[in-house]
Amino acid sequence: QVQLVESGGGLVQPGGFLRLSCAASGSIFGILAMDWYRQAPVQQRELVARIRSVGGTLYADSVKGRFTISRDNAENTVYLQMNNLKPEDTAVYYCNTFPTVPNYWGQGTQVTVSS
Repeated sequence: QVQLVESGGGLVQPGGFLRLSCAASGSIFGILAMDWYRQAPVQQRELVARIRSVGGTLYADSVKGRFTISRDNAENTVYLQMNNLKPEDTAVYYCNTFPTVPNYWGQGTQVTVSS
């Protein structure tokens, strides 16, 4: 069983940056691929970025070159560095394992990009 807690969201102006964290409980964290998702109002949840257990990554086209996913297996934490934020990045951001486990969804962290 894994519990995930997201943090680091907030209100930021366009062009600004935030670093999100996803803290995981459970000793199996190091062997799991991890995803960041986001969900904007009246939108479906979408995959933002993925990092494999050994560090391979992939990104949604909309965030390539602006967002960076990383992980610290010793700290059981996955990060999402978000630079050059745009209003369309406004959403609640969630982390989960890959493959996704429905019971692992947490409360998420709100990111609002607005001037």
